[in-house]
Amino acid sequence: MDKEELAKIVGSENVLDATETLEEYSTDRSFAPSIKPRCKVTPKSKEEVQGIVKWANETLTPLVPVSSGPPHFRGDTVPSSGGAVIVDLSKMDKILWVNRRNRVAMVEPGVTFSELRAEVEKKGMRVLMPLLPRGTKSVLGSCLEREPLIDPHHNFDISDPLCNVEIVFGTGDFFVTGAGAGPGTIEQQRKSGGAQKNPMGPSQFSPYRIIQGSQGTMGCATWVTVKLELLPKLREPFFVASQKLDNLTELARWLIRQRLADECLILNNINLAAMMAKEWPGEFRSLRDALPSWILFFSLAGYDYFPEERIDIDKELMVEIAQRLGLDPAKVICGFSAHGFLQMLQAPSEEPYWKLRYKGSSHDIFFLTGRDRLQSLIETMYGLASHVGYPVSDLGIYIQPVVQGTSWHCEFNLFFNPDDREEAGRIEKLSLDACQALMAKGAFFSRPYYPWTDLVYRRDAGTTFALKKVKGIFDPNNIMNPGKIF
Repeated sequence: MDKEELAKIVGSENVLDATETLEEYSTDRSFAPSIKPRCKVTPKSKEEVQGIVKWANETLTPLVPVSSGPPHFRGDTVPSSGGAVIVDLSKMDKILWVNRRNRVAMVEPGVTFSELRAEVEKKGMRVLMPLLPRGTKSVLGSCLEREPLIDPHHNFDISDPLCNVEIVFGTGDFFVTGAGAGPGTIEQQRKSGGAQKNPMGPSQFSPYRIIQGSQGTMGCATWVTVKLELLPKLREPFFVASQKLDNLTELARWLIRQRLADECLILNNINLAAMMAKEWPGEFRSLRDALPSWILFFSLAGYDYFPEERIDIDKELMVEIAQRLGLDPAKVICGFSAHGFLQMLQAPSEEPYWKLRYKGSSHDIFFLTGRDRLQSLIETMYGLASHVGYPVSDLGIYIQPVVQGTSWHCEFNLFFNPDDREEAGRIEKLSLDACQALMAKGAFFSRPYYPWTDLVYRRDAGTTFALKKVKGIFDPNNIMNPGKIF
């Protein structure tokens, strides 16, 4: 009966309950418990999404929104209760608008970074991207998950690059956040010069703050507008290697403070080798052993007006800062050019996805912190990894300054063989132990996924109560991804 009712909304060909389909969505590469959904529906319009949500309220059926393609890694797309319906938004894949004057694009949930990048480059713009997203990653999904951008120069708020969101809340009501809320329709706003770029509002209310990071527990987003930036006319990228992390974070801090660097990120030798190696595992291991412990990558950029002069001036100041810190920016490291690495960063990861190349899977532990705490938190992680028998030589680390360098995203990538149950068990234990130990030392888990969720929210009963109260307003029947706490 459920299948027949859903077929009336989206068409029978868009309601799937084959065994292989249900198995695909019953688990992912996280440690979330496996629960098989009832079926998968693939709407093609916001009206069909609204119809599905209203039907779910009438039947009290759990819905799990999904916009990115597989593989999934964080457990947020795995149902937490039986009888759930997967709402696969990937068929809503239109780029609705690209505007160069305001540097903004409007995209539906199924648009990937590759698709948006190809379209905006025609107009001389570029997409603000996270670090090497997988090819199936949804732009909308990445924005809602607050994935850090590799370009802190253009990162002014933790919500960037998200602007406005159209969402079908758990009540079944449409809502548009920010400037897109009105007055007037989107088309009327466009005629008067509006671009749906200001995320704040409507009025003194900024609901995008509670939609971001909610893991599908508030509703289904049907489009977002995202900030774009102009393509530089010239770029000059550099590697800076060091055995000490503090030297590189200090250089990165000054590069951002002086507004010199566009892309700016730090990797340890393990992660850089995992991204650059072409032969496995031989070339990866030789690269890992040959590279210095830490590598800062950044690029200088010149835009439409006097690009050569701008880069020359920025370069002179950059070299002065680096020399003062005893560091030597280089164009090549271990035979790999900085230009080649920059080209790699400007697109999604090549297949296979870089986190899967070494051992077949990866579990990520990530949080925000201050620069002064990074070294202590990394040493804590090294100690925990050694304690459970995980080799530190396999522990990838990615450090990303965010929001103009005022905070730092720190990410540990634990590569492991998913078919080795003993190793997977060690990784799961390490993840729980690390969450508790790192929080005690000042790590802020701003995006807690399974298995950290209870550990994080248990520390703040007041916030947890408030979040549940907010969810009760926008999803009173608790149909949107129930069991997840955002």
